[in-house]
Parts: sequence; structure tokens; C-alpha cells
Amino acid sequence: METEFEREKRTRNHVACNANEIWGVLGKTWALLILKKLSENESTRFNEIKKAIPMISNTVLSERLRDFEVHGLITKKIYAEVPLRVEYSITKQTHELGKILKQLDNWVVQWRKKK
Repeated sequence: METEFEREKRTRNHVACNANEIWGVLGKTWALLILKKLSENESTRFNEIKKAIPMISNTVLSERLRDFEVHGLITKKIYAEVPLRVEYSITKQTHELGKILKQLDNWVVQWRKKK
């Protein structure tokens, strides 16, 4: 069975995305909010994200998670249990993006105070 490290390495090697390509992913509706939620914990389940962003549809959430995985922003771990358990985690390279999103949150709070 492939380890998380091996999967992350394969994903990183398989997909080399440039700035335009990544903005195409991050610029989609809900993308930054999903990544922000994923960056808050070591691993997050689908329903936890759904609860944090109740307005998002299951279809859109699934699409965004798939995009993130394809572009090497997250990893998906499937546990062979009944019922099936799936957890999503940000990759090491995306950890820095989580810090930027936190700074963006702080900027918004500061900006709103000045209104």
C-alpha cells in the first residue's frame, strides 16, 4: 500500500502546475474557504468541511477536493473500514498557503474595523 509520503511525491512529480494554472484552481468559488478549513487540522473529513461551509453543495465540494488533489495541494487517505472513512490533508507545500490564508483573515478583520 502506498504511503502518504509516496503519494505526495507522486502527485508532486506527476503534476507541475504554473501560476496561471494554480490561480485557475484557487480562484474557483469556495476554494480558499475549503483550503482554510483543511489547514486548521492535520486531517479533515468531508462532512467536517461541509459543516464549516454549509452553503456549498456536495458536488462542488467534491469537485474542489478532486482539483486540489490533482494539483498536489491535498492528499486523500481512504480507510478500508465499514462505513468507508476518507480524510483529506494539506500537503507540506500547501502548509505555507494556510499561513497566507490566516494572514488574509487578519487583514480582513483589521480592514473591517477601520470602516
